[in-house]
Amino acid sequence: MNQAEVSKLVSKLRMNIKPEHRRLKNLKGPEGRIDKLRKTVTGLIKFERIELNINRGDEARQYAERLISEAIRHGDCHKPTMDMANFWLLEKQLVHKLFKVLVPRFENSTVSYTKMIKAPKAQNTEHTNKIVLELRGNPYPDLIVKQPNNRLWIQNVLLDAAKYDYRQSKISEIAANIGKDTQLSSSSLTANNKGGTQKEES
Repeated sequence: MNQAEVSKLVSKLRMNIKPEHRRLKNLKGPEGRIDKLRKTVTGLIKFERIELNINRGDEARQYAERLISEAIRHGDCHKPTMDMANFWLLEKQLVHKLFKVLVPRFENSTVSYTKMIKAPKAQNTEHTNKIVLELRGNPYPDLIVKQPNNRLWIQNVLLDAAKYDYRQSKISEIAANIGKDTQLSSSSLTANNKGGTQKEES
């Protein structure tokens, strides 16, 4: 079986995956690492938005993407997929949510099923690399709000009019000062010329 045929057996994930796994420190070793990832995947499927450190979030995201991908591809009548869901989801009612809620939501999706956003740095804390991991289409407000085109809102129209009036008043003030400066300079030149002629006559 060549590589092209092998690639058809496993669906391709719609996100970038680093060649090396993230290092998650755990006193129990590899078993504790897997337990931590299972809790994270379970929390993501349950709450649909969680905040955690970047290493744990990025690693758990890959398993959540694979779990949803296999559920969409094979459905709930495929035993290996059901075994995978039972392994990764510690709360068994979430298996029903995976196949009956998330699969219909993502079956026509053309992008990744999850989204990872860098969280703002909290003050007076050592944990700086925090991220927010969420499922797309979750019921919460968007974390990144797109600015709408609000030029025609009444407050913006009034502000634009006030800015225009302010600019016009400043321009007229500058023009008046320029006229005064011109008159002062011409009068001073006239006075100097008169002074010069008087000296020559004397």
